[in-house]
Amino acid sequence: MIPTLPPPAASGLESARPKPMPPDPLRSAAEKLEASFLSEMLKSAGFGKAQESFGGGVGEEQFSSFLRDAEAREMARGGGIGLAESLFEALKERSDAAR
Repeated sequence: MIPTLPPPAASGLESARPKPMPPDPLRSAAEKLEASFLSEMLKSAGFGKAQESFGGGVGEEQFSSFLRDAEAREMARGGGIGLAESLFEALKERSDAAR
């Protein structure tokens, strides 16, 4: 039988750590809007377009939009083209003015 160690005693450091802030709904909305914009721009640029030779056929055509949307979301999350930040600031100003 293998002996087991008792759980470590609480050192109080767990409560000293700052808890992560919940995501701001305005920032999330701005990022979603930028992601939608980027997805349309990628579509116009031909990203995800089926290749002529050795393509994936009908399946590739049907699912390419999912890949394009995922790429656009990651681009927006990584800073994108700055549209989300501009939208967030404008929405925040409007929200503060309404209060």
